[in-house]
Amino acid sequence: MSTTLHLSERLGTLGGIDAGKGAPLVLIHGVGMNSAAWGPQIEALSDRYRVIALDMPGHGQSSPLPDTARLPDYVGWLHQVLEALDLGPVSLAGHSMGALVAGGMAVEHPDQVTRVALLNGVFRRDPAAREAVKARAALIAQGVFDLTTPLTRWFAETPEEQSAREKVAGWLKAVDPNGYATAYRAFAEGDATYADRFAQITCPLLALTGSGDPNSTPAMAEAMARAAPRGRTLIIEDQRHMVNLTAPARVNAALEEWLAIPALAPVTGGGAP
Repeated sequence: MSTTLHLSERLGTLGGIDAGKGAPLVLIHGVGMNSAAWGPQIEALSDRYRVIALDMPGHGQSSPLPDTARLPDYVGWLHQVLEALDLGPVSLAGHSMGALVAGGMAVEHPDQVTRVALLNGVFRRDPAAREAVKARAALIAQGVFDLTTPLTRWFAETPEEQSAREKVAGWLKAVDPNGYATAYRAFAEGDATYADRFAQITCPLLALTGSGDPNSTPAMAEAMARAAPRGRTLIIEDQRHMVNLTAPARVNAALEEWLAIPALAPVTGGGAP
């Protein structure tokens, strides 16, 4: 069910969806979205897990971070939220910007993360891609809010994908512009923040993306998995950026398999299969 909590003067309000019972699974959405973007995963997994989808700062019902915030500030926010919720170690999944936050959390606070799933994450963009996303961040900071370009990039023209596109468009239209701009800048600058430390992530790591995602590419997912000792890659064919909405059955099955991996199994060397 949707929930809004006042955690503290420092953290402010926390919005999200808390459903089910069992071992905690925490979900972090991408820039411009909110906790409802995890709807298919909440429905599928909350019969066996306590699924907690959080609104990122400045999104949904969660209080914003200062407009100077960068990726480590979002990781610090998540660390404080998990401590305040007193969940103990959690399985943690993030999508897009949420994958950057989840990866940083697994690096900085491994005691709080039993396994991590990075959906449509970015990892060491090439120079051209980095400049392009920084240019978009600069425009967003100036109040230029282009919906058509990302939606066209994220979705194919099939009826199923267009239905998901309408939902995503609604979330993007509703997001707070300042919260969006702050998060997008952190997203634009954060693709290499923790990249050199992925070897420290010793819990099971799943790097998942769509074969047709031009920005969170299969090569990035494979690089993330290779960098982590227990990393695994899954590329879902004929899908783009919002794969958790456009191919929910395949994503849910992948998450169930990931959740079943013993968190403390011996490290035998990882990488993309």
